[in-house]
Amino acid sequence: MNTNRLRHLFSRALRASLATPLVLAGCGTGGTDLRGYSAIECTPLGDPAINDLSIQPAVDFVESRVLSGYGREGPVGYETRASTGEACASATDVSACQTALAEASSSDGFTGNCIQLCSRYFLATTRGDEVKTWASLQELQTLLGAVDTAQEAALLTFAAGYRLSCETLEQGAVKRNPGGGFNVVATKGDACGEGSNLMQYVVRVSANGELREVEDHVLQKGSGPCSVGRRPVGLEGTVAGGCEDALGHHFAQTAHLEAASIHAFLRLREELALHGAEAALQEAALASAVDEVMHTERTGRLARRYGATPPPPAVAAVPLRPLSEVALDNAVEGCVRETYGALVAHHQALHARDAEVREAMVRIAEDETRHAGLSWDIDRWARSRLSAPDQSALREAQKRAVALLRAEVAMPLDSALVTEAGLPTPEAALALLDTLEQELWA
Repeated sequence: MNTNRLRHLFSRALRASLATPLVLAGCGTGGTDLRGYSAIECTPLGDPAINDLSIQPAVDFVESRVLSGYGREGPVGYETRASTGEACASATDVSACQTALAEASSSDGFTGNCIQLCSRYFLATTRGDEVKTWASLQELQTLLGAVDTAQEAALLTFAAGYRLSCETLEQGAVKRNPGGGFNVVATKGDACGEGSNLMQYVVRVSANGELREVEDHVLQKGSGPCSVGRRPVGLEGTVAGGCEDALGHHFAQTAHLEAASIHAFLRLREELALHGAEAALQEAALASAVDEVMHTERTGRLARRYGATPPPPAVAAVPLRPLSEVALDNAVEGCVRETYGALVAHHQALHARDAEVREAMVRIAEDETRHAGLSWDIDRWARSRLSAPDQSALREAQKRAVALLRAEVAMPLDSALVTEAGLPTPEAALALLDTLEQELWA
């Protein structure tokens, strides 16, 4: 799996988590009166819908696209989010029109949300032989003209840099005004850090497409600073003891599992070589083992800082396994547990109040995202070599692993693990799992 795809997926899940009340969050001051408002219509991926745009003169086809880039990287191509109409339906040269549409992109884009991943949106349209892109609020205003539908009002508000929730009315809602135009409820900011606020705005979108804020409310006040690895076969159960402190126990157990992951990846490299996997997969497994050495050192240092000593892992010698068993282990440990663990690491990098924890998790999160991507690459490679019954067994094993993970993350946490270590609350963890299940494990 392209690691950028995982980053994008993690970014969406993390954006949603910022709107979830956290233990460290303070109280807000209320919001606008939502009587008469309706939910924002969205695509399955959580973007404003575009199936009810009233464009004059009419176009044959409209497509919403997103450009994504991570950190300092520029965008790599575009991803289609939604479309309506028939592409190039009235073109005189359909083939040329379709080629131009496929190549239509933009160096610009509207909205600039950056949480791990930076995403910029634009629309692409066809009308006759003409293919055009619309990549700014001003260009959208030109395209849409008179604002006749709730979707148009929501899309313009989104293009102006506001966030729109598809599920929560207080963070995403729209209503038609008696005198024309619409009011849109949207948000900016987040409750993540001392002095930060999750702000609710009521944006009035006039019939001619002009936007004006008419209300603002603090929904939630932030406080404090803001910013699960692969287990090897044969790992013997060891409880990280020697410390009653919740943070010490947590990081000792984490360091214990990170050290065990070194064995897991070295063994994985051997088994990939045994079954004839391409060199790139073998090399990535070895590089992952090297990453885990650093992770063990960083989490071990945190454990000792909180008064705990990580126990070394005990891994029994087990013969190399057939491909079906390697694939089954990878489907559970990599595609489920390690993928979720990478997402949790990003959550910790954003939410941990402890500065050393945040610093450690920023690096670990990026490494674990690559490791998760490797798991999905191995899954794709292995499945193509397995029988239908073995492939069915992989699907069932993943379902059981997801169900077990749901039960685990639903358990209550010590408050220090949420505030200092940045672990998601049970409610937030289940929401993160929901995103992964819809996108990866369905």
